Amino acid sequence: MSDVKNLIIKGREVVEDSWHVLRAPEAADGGVAPEADAIAALPVPAGKVIVPVAVWNAQRESLLARAEAGEIGVWIASDERPEALKDDLSKFAVIAVDFPKFTDGRGYSIAYNLRTRLGWTGELRAIGDVLRDQLFSMQRVGFDAYATRPDRSIHDALKGLSDFSETYQASVDQKVPLFRRHARNVGVKDGDAGYGI
Repeated sequence: MSDVKNLIIKGREVVEDSWHVLRAPEAADGGVAPEADAIAALPVPAGKVIVPVAVWNAQRESLLARAEAGEIGVWIASDERPEALKDDLSKFAVIAVDFPKFTDGRGYSIAYNLRTRLGWTGELRAIGDVLRDQLFSMQRVGFDAYATRPDRSIHDALKGLSDFSETYQASVDQKVPLFRRHARNVGVKDGDAGYGI
């Protein structure tokens, strides 16, 4: 791990990131991507590390003590299911969801399911190809930390959390849709229940 501090957005502030995301080495140009066994056998460096689900599953017993000490988090790929971790959720200090491309929306469903179905209340981080335009929607489904692309201004991305002042639909961040939150003095006139809307 390098001594260079990365920045993330957490709690609507830009802060230094104390976590290292463990990733498999990239395949060389035209090369073959690493096999699942090779990914599972990746060495986990000292310090706070967010490991792939495959590494957690393969090295669970050796990582348990570090996880309980708050040094291990896990990241979920967009083609993995969060339910596979339901028995271990309480062991992680952070869960990250990887967005391999900004056009891949599966991470939103993963985050929503972690918050609503699995009851995850800890830090939920978006990693990968994360851009300003996504942050507002990401916060709606439960993300509260964002590791934006390094080639973009993180301070500009922070503004994306407040792009909109109101939301119509219910979600993790707002349980009641706008039409239920807005008080109207609506009466019925001539049998038209929508009169005055």
